Amino acid sequence: MLTGETFPVEKAPALLPAETPLGQRSNALWMGTHVVSGTATALVVDTGKTTEFGKVSERLKLRPNETDFEQGIRQFGYFLGEVTLVLVVAIFAINVYLARPVLEAFLFSLALAVGLTPQLLPAIISVNLAHGAKRMAKKRVIVKRLASIENFGSMNVLCADKTGTLTEGIVHVQSACNVEGAASDTVLLHAYLNAFYETGFTNPIDEAIRSHHPLDLSGYRKEDEIPYDFFRKRLSILVAHEDSHLMVTKGALQNVLAVCTSAQAGNGSVVDIAVVRGKIQDRFEEFSKKGFRTLGIAHKEMGAVDRISKDHEAGMTFSGFLVLFDPPKPKIMETITGLKNLGVALKIITGDSRLVAASLSQKMGLSDAQFLTGPELYQLSDAALLNRVAKVDVFAEVEPNQKERIILALRKAGNVVGYMGDGINDASALHAADVGISVDTAVDVAKDAADIVLLEKDLGVLVEGVREGRATFANTLKYVFMATSANFGNMFSMAGVSLILPFLPLLPKQVLLTNLMTDFPEMTIATDSVDNEMIDYPRRWDMKAIRKFMVTFGLLSSIFDYMTFGLLLLVFHATQVQFRTAWFVESVVSASLIVLVIRSRRPFFSSRPGRSLLLATLSVVAIAVVVPFTPLAAFLGFGPMPLVFLLCIGLIVSLYVVAAELVKRVFYKRVRL
Repeated sequence: MLTGETFPVEKAPALLPAETPLGQRSNALWMGTHVVSGTATALVVDTGKTTEFGKVSERLKLRPNETDFEQGIRQFGYFLGEVTLVLVVAIFAINVYLARPVLEAFLFSLALAVGLTPQLLPAIISVNLAHGAKRMAKKRVIVKRLASIENFGSMNVLCADKTGTLTEGIVHVQSACNVEGAASDTVLLHAYLNAFYETGFTNPIDEAIRSHHPLDLSGYRKEDEIPYDFFRKRLSILVAHEDSHLMVTKGALQNVLAVCTSAQAGNGSVVDIAVVRGKIQDRFEEFSKKGFRTLGIAHKEMGAVDRISKDHEAGMTFSGFLVLFDPPKPKIMETITGLKNLGVALKIITGDSRLVAASLSQKMGLSDAQFLTGPELYQLSDAALLNRVAKVDVFAEVEPNQKERIILALRKAGNVVGYMGDGINDASALHAADVGISVDTAVDVAKDAADIVLLEKDLGVLVEGVREGRATFANTLKYVFMATSANFGNMFSMAGVSLILPFLPLLPKQVLLTNLMTDFPEMTIATDSVDNEMIDYPRRWDMKAIRKFMVTFGLLSSIFDYMTFGLLLLVFHATQVQFRTAWFVESVVSASLIVLVIRSRRPFFSSRPGRSLLLATLSVVAIAVVVPFTPLAAFLGFGPMPLVFLLCIGLIVSLYVVAAELVKRVFYKRVRL
């Protein structure tokens, strides 16, 4: 559970260096793991919180670091607070200086503050995330923490545990080979006989052999067995076949070779073991470099002997190799390619050896992968790791708390980091990541620490999840752009014109009504469609870009606002009520229609908005035009306008939409968002 190995691990008394990685400490037992065979006298050196298991649980008590999305929201809030405070205080002070009624000036300034603030941002974020979670649930992905959807979309680095996450976590037989390395039916038969008739503890190796290629053993009968033990590291089975008895031994290669005096050559002849020992060793090293676990198979004709003991394990003939592996999951290559196309880099973090990790990385297409091992991590300071972490593709032989250190280093290096794991040894890393991902079959502590849980071990869902996260994030940014640009422009225009008019351009209640109506279409932004170019690479909160967007489109809005003011005051000589009515209509209609321009980088006529957004926008435009002619008008301080007013407002709004489209094209060429 702590190191994530697929195979049972042998333990024995030994003296090892203090810096030996957990996975290689063959002289230590761990709290939270299980003994499957054997006996021992153990010395307890740590208990409770001081055990490796306990250290993991202690890390989970710490409050998670603020995620990238949470940092962005906080920075955005501070930014709006600063802008609002400066503008409101200045407007209030100037109005008081100009001898305007203090209460009226205060209420107007307060209304401006409300107008500048995107009050719906928390609601929009919640609705966006809820919609995203609902869509992901249909794909059998459970979102435990809504904010993680946004982080999923912003993620540019995905770290994954190897065993059970990138691999199946199940032992498979790669091949049964003779001493030449060629496939051998004889070796496969011997291995199957040994695994089929053994009655010791249940282990994944024998289960893999039995399920690999079932054979008909109707002509065989088990006579005796010498169980596996961790001193011999061998298991022997005696079977009867026709008139003879055959003993088959399986175990660690070196321990099997130790009881062999001969070997079966590739052509079936028997030769002295000394002749082929070098070749056997070369084959073993070759398999190990490829990340395979290799066992030795030997046999011995026993004649009429029907009972065996450990003394009979001598003078045997080496049959060949049994090669085992934990294969990558199906379609893992497609998943990695899909993530890469979306700008997400994959990094493997595993407790397995460097050779095993290297083999897996090659099978997954990471042929030029850079490696860093757990012992090497011990030698690196946090600053040195921060410098190296982005260049490393595979972290091998790492311990649970080292996984967390790697995640934190990646985040400090400026990445939005996801981590996928399903074991106890992954819990602290899941806790530390911007978005922790686990699977339904994971241990409880991993699922508890994760933000997202896959109900199926289909990694292809990750690609869809990233797309969904980016669509959700894109819709959130749409609201931010709409609210800040339109609100900033309108409030800036009102603040400025209030200094030269003998009356307030809008009454406080009219300011609030304007703000309410322009926010209404944006409530439907969660259902809006998202263009493909908005999800093709990770996007993050960029306050500089948001400020530029707000200033650019806010000033553009103000230009047409002042054009409206000039037309109303200098050309039509509008009364106080007419001015407020016309300005209200122009403000609401322009702020609503500009939503259709800002929502996409494409020309507004080539990117279809969501149905709800389009209907809500057109409804608000219609209501804004009709309200001055209803009985509500008097209560709100409005009055009917001449038709020429409406025609001129329509012309100004049309020019504004065209100008915004042109400015948008130039803006996105200069600013990447």
